[in-house]
Amino acid sequence: MTHTISRGKGSRTIRTAVAIGAATLGLVALSACEKPTPRATVTVGSDSVSTEAACYEDGATISQEKVLSCAEEETDTSITVDEGDLLRIGVDPEIAEEGWVLFLDGQPAVTDKIGKTYRSFSGDAFFRDGESKSAQLSIVEYDGSEYHGVWNFELKKASEG
Repeated sequence: MTHTISRGKGSRTIRTAVAIGAATLGLVALSACEKPTPRATVTVGSDSVSTEAACYEDGATISQEKVLSCAEEETDTSITVDEGDLLRIGVDPEIAEEGWVLFLDGQPAVTDKIGKTYRSFSGDAFFRDGESKSAQLSIVEYDGSEYHGVWNFELKKASEG
């Protein structure tokens, strides 16, 4: 007696189901990936650090309370600033298009909206009391009436002597 294994309709159905399952799994995996936020960069001399947003709503509004809370979040993105150093801030064009302001240690510091991708400041301006060893700089995307994102950097004062 001879036995034959059929590779008819049932086999095709299983292959189709497996293919559909794999395609569905691939789409689920892709949808789990988040689009990265725009980046902001701080440069002092030849040192440069860059980060994604601590808080960001792509085109949507963030409440002032959330902005203040985000601007106080600790960050591990830091750069050392020496006396007299020029601190350069760069933002992605989409941030510049909306405009941005600066917060220092969770409080508004430069409130005139900046609409360029690049701006320079004296590093001394970020250590107000002369005794601080660090300051938190927050770049806040602000279109003049609504907030959209916050990027945080720790500025470390260069050790004296």
